[in-house]
Amino acid sequence: MDMDTYQQQASTTAKYPESTGLIYCVLGLASEAGEVAGKLKKAIRDENGVLSESRKEDLLAELGDVLWYCAMTAMELDATLSSVAEANLNKLFDRKDRGVIGGDGDKR
Repeated sequence: MDMDTYQQQASTTAKYPESTGLIYCVLGLASEAGEVAGKLKKAIRDENGVLSESRKEDLLAELGDVLWYCAMTAMELDATLSSVAEANLNKLFDRKDRGVIGGDGDKR
């Protein structure tokens, strides 16, 4: 499935206040990313960092929720997921070409 098809189909499941859509989606994105982190944290604590198949499935399910919120956030910003992905790759390859892929700062 391509990213824009996913975004369009995912949008049919969206149910949130239109007036605060962007805020809702960004907060949801942060919340779901936190759930991904929490699942991994528990694997470190409870399973010495070894990921069981069940834990991997849980992580992937949460990652799907992150993807949904990414798609809806992009939609709220009148962008497609493919345009966001393309812009991100362009930025990363530019950094790689200039030898600044490591380090910190958004504008490197």
